[in-house]
Amino acid sequence: MITVILIAITCLVSILCFTGTLNGNKLLFNAYSVWHRKEWYRMLTYGLVHGGWGHLFFNMLTLYFFGSVVEQYFALAFGDTLGIVLYVVLYVSAIAVSSLWDLIKFRNNWNYNAVGASGAVSAILFASILFEPKMGIYIYLIPIPVPGYIFAPLYLLYCWYMAKRNMDNIGHSAHFWGAVYGLAFPLICGIIDKNGW
Repeated sequence: MITVILIAITCLVSILCFTGTLNGNKLLFNAYSVWHRKEWYRMLTYGLVHGGWGHLFFNMLTLYFFGSVVEQYFALAFGDTLGIVLYVVLYVSAIAVSSLWDLIKFRNNWNYNAVGASGAVSAILFASILFEPKMGIYIYLIPIPVPGYIFAPLYLLYCWYMAKRNMDNIGHSAHFWGAVYGLAFPLICGIIDKNGW
């Protein structure tokens, strides 16, 4: 249910930006504006803006399928109320955490912009792999599902390699750090819960 609400909010804001009702330029991640102008809100709002219908559709479709898995496991592990809260905290904080590397790297580059919930979606995807490592994941042009425990290291290597090459307009480092955060967050929650901190 929470996953559907997150999707609805993201779709609404993205569509309002597509139609020009909202100014997406005021919401996107611009490292220079965040760092030098202290426009910290951009660390979160860029996750609500997308580069086009395909970008929005792919992110929200992925969130729909894997978000429900994480939502259920959090509810089982921490109870319904706390599970929902932790799930939302994971998703929202992953938007910011996934862009920290780019914030530091591009803080003096006025031209560096980013949009999309991809970092947070990567976090949700990898949290679901943590909970169900044998879960099958379909990749373009491969007709059989790839087990999560095989997909995860290959995806991380791909993101790291592509971020290093910097040859396209995709936020590979946000995907990478979002995925890492998606693995770490549930483990940290479990350790805290186990020790009663």
